[in-house]
Amino acid sequence: MQTVVGVLRGGPSREHEVSLKTGAAILANLPEEWYVARDIYIDRQGVWHDRGRPMPPERILRQIDVALIGLHGEYGKDGQVQKLLEQFSIPYAGADSFSSYLAIHKVMAKARAEEAGLLTPKFHYIERAEDSEAGASEAVRTFRQPVVVKPVSWGSSVGVSIAGGYAPVLAAVRQLFAEGASGVLVEECIRGREATAGIVENLRGETLYSLPPAEIIPPDGEFFNYKNKYDGSTREIIPGNFSRVANEELQRAAKVMHRALGLRHYSRSDFIVAPKGVYYLETNTLPGLTSESLLPKSLAAVGVPFRDFLSHLVNLALGRKNG
Repeated sequence: MQTVVGVLRGGPSREHEVSLKTGAAILANLPEEWYVARDIYIDRQGVWHDRGRPMPPERILRQIDVALIGLHGEYGKDGQVQKLLEQFSIPYAGADSFSSYLAIHKVMAKARAEEAGLLTPKFHYIERAEDSEAGASEAVRTFRQPVVVKPVSWGSSVGVSIAGGYAPVLAAVRQLFAEGASGVLVEECIRGREATAGIVENLRGETLYSLPPAEIIPPDGEFFNYKNKYDGSTREIIPGNFSRVANEELQRAAKVMHRALGLRHYSRSDFIVAPKGVYYLETNTLPGLTSESLLPKSLAAVGVPFRDFLSHLVNLALGRKNG
């Protein structure tokens, strides 16, 4: 009997369109001989749809055996949809609700990184909009300019900017709060080469299998922002042209963060390789799976077909020993 796999995509986040592409990639590559795929669309207002009709989540979830989450950003990566799946006892691939919330909250994730002995950029956290002026002033006095301004809990580099000087930093902070950010980090800007390293559990006989770290080379004068992440203008080299020492540290640090955040099944952590060492930035608990996404490219680099990876995720979610 075939396993019914619900593929969740869309969602009420700023990454709705990218989520549709991730979901489409999952639907197109799930092996038909083993699985019946159900396209579960969640609109921008958070309403669930089955076969084009609005329907309560509990009715849809009763019809599936397991879920693959193709959501990004709020609702998908912050633990909300995971809580719903847990409520109805639906197995799913990826981090549980608590670890999802922990990982997407950059302050808490960076605290775990520091506890684990990893380097991470220093930062000033502005928790409330009314503290923007004082926070921007403190950050400008504390850190060499320019600095990185980022929302505490959004993904895919949405809302991230680089600014220098009090007025530009304050403007960037105020803009994020105006757009609904629940908090803002003003972080020291570490100069170096951008990298990302993926982890897949129980692959090729390893409890935590390290995919080859990728080197990310954005267009000249830019950083790896939301636009160039998906428009094809960024070069990605897999494996990256890092020294043996840096490469090993990237793989080690990705494993450290997977454990430190209590993650499951798969993850991808982002870093800066700088002269002083490898700096941890953040961890993605639901990495993008579009044709432009880094995790599928890293899997391909070690000869793991995308369809086999999806089957592996289903097996992990169902707790199958041969997953």
